[in-house]
Amino acid sequence: MCGICGYLDLRQELTSPALLATAEEMTHTLCHRGPDDGGVWIDERAGVALGSRRLAIVDLSPDGHQPMVSRSERYVVAFNGEIYNFRSLRRALELETDAAGSVRFRGHSDTEVLLAAVERWGLEQAVTRFVGMFAFAIWDRQEQRLSLGRDRLGEKPLYYGWCGDLLLFGSELKALRAHPAFHGDINRHALVDFLRFGYIPAPASIYEGVFKLPPGTILTIDVHHKSTPDPVPYWSIDAVVQAGADRPFSGTVEEAREQLDALLRNSIREQMVADVPVGALLSGGIDSSTVVALMQAEGRHNVRTFTIGFEEARYNEANHARVIAQQLATDHTELYVTARDAMDVIPELPRIYDEPFADSSQIPTFLVSRLAREHVTVTLSGDGGDELFGGYERYAWGNTIWSTVERLPIGVRRAVAGAVQTIPSHGWEAGLRPFRTLFPDSVAHRATGEKLHRLASFMKAEDPGDLYKSLMSSCDHSCAMVIGAGMPWDRNDDHHWADSIDFVQSAMSWDAKIYLPDDILTKVDRASMAVSLEARAPFLDHRVFEFAWQLPLSMKVRDGQSKWLLRQMLYGYLPRDLVERPKAGFGAPIGSWLRGPLREWAESLLNEPRLRDDGFFEPEPIRQRWQEHCLGVRPWHYYLWSVLMFQEWLDAERAGVSRACEHAL
Repeated sequence: MCGICGYLDLRQELTSPALLATAEEMTHTLCHRGPDDGGVWIDERAGVALGSRRLAIVDLSPDGHQPMVSRSERYVVAFNGEIYNFRSLRRALELETDAAGSVRFRGHSDTEVLLAAVERWGLEQAVTRFVGMFAFAIWDRQEQRLSLGRDRLGEKPLYYGWCGDLLLFGSELKALRAHPAFHGDINRHALVDFLRFGYIPAPASIYEGVFKLPPGTILTIDVHHKSTPDPVPYWSIDAVVQAGADRPFSGTVEEAREQLDALLRNSIREQMVADVPVGALLSGGIDSSTVVALMQAEGRHNVRTFTIGFEEARYNEANHARVIAQQLATDHTELYVTARDAMDVIPELPRIYDEPFADSSQIPTFLVSRLAREHVTVTLSGDGGDELFGGYERYAWGNTIWSTVERLPIGVRRAVAGAVQTIPSHGWEAGLRPFRTLFPDSVAHRATGEKLHRLASFMKAEDPGDLYKSLMSSCDHSCAMVIGAGMPWDRNDDHHWADSIDFVQSAMSWDAKIYLPDDILTKVDRASMAVSLEARAPFLDHRVFEFAWQLPLSMKVRDGQSKWLLRQMLYGYLPRDLVERPKAGFGAPIGSWLRGPLREWAESLLNEPRLRDDGFFEPEPIRQRWQEHCLGVRPWHYYLWSVLMFQEWLDAERAGVSRACEHAL
């Protein structure tokens, strides 16, 4: 596991000392991703610089040093991630011979196998044979081409952007910011999406002209042509979804269970390979329990497991995780998180995430990663199980809502929705107040006005994709909240809704393309890498992913129960009563913390003069929602957390610019 960075200067005006100094500055920002080793490689004639920081996992010797040059010296790579099937690829390469003879290896790293595979099979064919999580920058000295690539599902990050004739790239934005030519104009359209979803969907970033390389793509820049091509996909979720629909699994439930068990066990077996200690994050849910159960079945020693708990019962899964750990006989460690712990982490979030990020589970994810890092260097997690096996409750909600509202003509729906929204939410609640004595358990006690407004926004949806995006939004009117954002603009137009399949599977596909890489995997990568911990996700082995999409929906969701087939498999490892429990999300009690111990901090960032001076948000709606949240009128913590995370990031951004100016002076 590493952090990579570099640049390609098409002007080719810099001397070796200048290239080297800048590359070293960029690479230094990624030390947390790779504390064990670092290096820089430059080609003055081509204006190329590659940098790498290494967290040694496989082959701890100097033979794994990066950037690494191929045996023929044609290719140079800076590589971040793991190729889990590198041993089988190595054997295949050693057995093949051509005019140059068979491939010989110096060390035992997957990076060396990557280079040999590219030399023997070519980049595109080699990448399709990799099983793993990765991002890379490969310089072809012969063809004078730089290729940037990213794994199929987006486990490892890679940003890139142009500053005139200068291409910058890096695992994190801080590496790009370290280049003297970088200019960070804030992308207000991306800010609209951030306020809406709590993260910035690819390909955008918080900066104008800086992009996330989409998962499953390769971007190649040819020095001779000096063009700015688009990334080219080598694998796509849409193609997998369509292939699953065209060639569905036709076996029995028992055959499906056995095949899923075999695929997951193989994935976990490969992902447990490391020359350093390996553990697992255990929440007690179905996904993480499945991973730990299979690890324990595969391993020779008790697996080390780690859990975060909260005093607030609604958010606490530590008790159940402890029972699972006892049943599986793992070596278990848990840590309870307080508001004080959260307060200590918050100032670090802008440094950890580099751009605004507002999934509040970022805090416990960082804390459990820090806890695990005290004992192991690699952890496995259950990430991806929900997207593959229909685990989110919103799939059923959305399906029910759409099947109801689609029966009405769009004109009628818009008229009804407009009438509902004409009355302010507080007006609805005032009108319903007399009925509270008649219906003491009525939803009138739980922000009915806001829920009616939310339902009205669903009724306006023109198609199921619009409805699902609205369901995923914490702020449907984010465009009106961001000053200078212009007309509404959807960064996700290129991630089309899959109309050829039913609502639930279309929602799962949308999540796999957007929510999974840009929220879940971003959260896990930054939180774990901040403490030099490698996080692996066995469910995201693309062979498991492709098999899951061949399964009929009835094997994923049956009789109102999600993850049905996964549960059938898990019964073979855990008692049924430990598997069957209500789903609980992995989050933090941000709502109550904002009314209590975090209130003073939040008020300092949300006061009206501050908001007006910053010039990014309209203050009035933010102030109104902040006051309503504090008074307990309605819970606005998801929306407010997004605003707060941007404000905290903005403070850090300005402080960073100031430090840069001072350094320049």
